[in-house]
Amino acid sequence: MSYEEKGTWVYLVVSLLTYVGYVVVVLGRVGDGALVDVPHAGPMLWAIGTSVVLAVVGRVALEAVRPSDRHRPDERDREVNRFGEHVAAVVLGAGMVVPLALALGEARHFWIANAIYAVFTLWAVVGASVKLVAYRRGF
Repeated sequence: MSYEEKGTWVYLVVSLLTYVGYVVVVLGRVGDGALVDVPHAGPMLWAIGTSVVLAVVGRVALEAVRPSDRHRPDERDREVNRFGEHVAAVVLGAGMVVPLALALGEARHFWIANAIYAVFTLWAVVGASVKLVAYRRGF
């Protein structure tokens, strides 16, 4: 497994886990009140920050445990990355219609922020998944 493919696996797992963790925290704070009244900014920022740190630490730890033969991307790595980013960009562009519509409809900040975070997570998961499929099965 190449260095780039390992990094993609880490990115996929971390993106999913931190988003799920965020959702669990927010839903756990609902109690008897309304979901939109739950303080979400702090947990969201913590989830995003944790995601960045875990992606870096996870990639370094995985490389320490299972070193790669090479660390520089080759032509295949570049093509896989280009293809995955292209597909993910389509998802991001289409997905951002939702928070835009929410903003134009003057929805509460809770819904707009969560839609943006969900779309960015979807973008990361789809991009990483497409790349991993391309690594395993080709284009």
